[in-house]
Amino acid sequence: MIFKRFFLGLLWRIVLIIILSTALAYCLVQIYLANTDAIYWLIAVLLFGGIFYRGVDLFYYTNATNRKLTRFFDSIQYDDFSIKFSSDNTFGKSFQGLNKQFNKVLEAFRKIRAENEASLHLVNTIIQNVQTGLLLYDQYGRIELSNSAACKLLGFYRLKNITELKANHLELADKLMVTEEKHFLYQGLNGIQLSVNIVAVRLGGQIKNLVSLQNIQSEMQQKEVEAWQNLTRVLRHEIMNSLTPILSLIGTMKHIVDTELPATANDNGAKGDLQEALQTLETRGIGMINFVDGYRSFTSIPAPSFAEVNMEPLILQIMNLLQPEMVNANIFFTVENKAVDQLIQADAEQLSMVLINLVKNAKEALEHTVNGTIDIKSFAQNQFLFIEITDNGPGIEPEALEDIFIPFFTTKENGSGIGLSLSRQIVQQHGGTIKVFSKPGKGSRFVVQLKIKVVPNITSNVYV
Repeated sequence: MIFKRFFLGLLWRIVLIIILSTALAYCLVQIYLANTDAIYWLIAVLLFGGIFYRGVDLFYYTNATNRKLTRFFDSIQYDDFSIKFSSDNTFGKSFQGLNKQFNKVLEAFRKIRAENEASLHLVNTIIQNVQTGLLLYDQYGRIELSNSAACKLLGFYRLKNITELKANHLELADKLMVTEEKHFLYQGLNGIQLSVNIVAVRLGGQIKNLVSLQNIQSEMQQKEVEAWQNLTRVLRHEIMNSLTPILSLIGTMKHIVDTELPATANDNGAKGDLQEALQTLETRGIGMINFVDGYRSFTSIPAPSFAEVNMEPLILQIMNLLQPEMVNANIFFTVENKAVDQLIQADAEQLSMVLINLVKNAKEALEHTVNGTIDIKSFAQNQFLFIEITDNGPGIEPEALEDIFIPFFTTKENGSGIGLSLSRQIVQQHGGTIKVFSKPGKGSRFVVQLKIKVVPNITSNVYV
């Protein structure tokens, strides 16, 4: 339709110029034939002016369209859809129609670009906020996309090339560049367990690699706890089934010895020794049953009863509960709460049990430390609540640090090795994590991480 109007506008201008030129030629012929009538001169001048005017009009008509087409295609090429075509509407309906169609096309492009930008912004927001780390890089290792989760998992602020990983993750960098393994597990220097998946994608005619990094440490810890629970359940069942009949036989034997085996003068105290031996066996058997039955809580911890919990009064309640013990032990006990009015979904009793256990562990670690201190600190960051329990005790040896959450493992003389295992199990049931950081001679720090339900304004209060 546009070009049809343009053709008609061009056609009538050319026809008009031809007609005017023919009329001018006729007048010139008459003048040439010695017809000196002034009317022919006047008509000739007017016709010449008309031809000149229409020639200029034809030039602007065709040239303006060329300029308009150039501007139109330039705006498409450079994604500049802000221009409007309206300056030459006075040239006629054909130009008005052409301008209208150009503006419609540019408006359509403008809407498509806005939709694409909105979609791109949405995708980018999703990529940056997912918990899975994402990396996109080409065959030369140049990273074209990386989200905050990937940088956090790998311990970098920004990544530009896969080779940068060699500083702290040499094995991972080599595997990503070779890409022979499409799926593998990787353990970082900080002990974090990552599930790595590599997918080849074609973008712009080039093959690129999309890597997903999934932190499976909590899942592996959960599987580890379940394995220990199953093992403990089986051992407890077998031990109880074995000890129960043994204790029954011991009771029968004691009855026989006490009532049916008379003491004689020449037994040299054999009956008394036998009674003592049976009593020892019975005592140890009952003690073993009580010992095994004491681990029932590790395998049958109740599910949390979730409710909204405000961390400030919960932490202060624990402080008030334990403060007398700390005073008696000459331990300086402080609480710094930067998570005022933070709400989480939790079982308050179970969470209190975890924090009390961690504080008491710190207290026991300070038994031989002069000027011992225990600090509880809570703060919010990235929609997570962190609770830190720090002491200035002797710290934990590196070989023990790896096994400290394993059930029945303990470095205490009278410890059961269940407290920290139960604490981690409770925190995991709350969807959180618990970690320990310690160096010999420099104290220990336990960090509990939980998901925040509401993030209000954060202020700071310090209680000593």
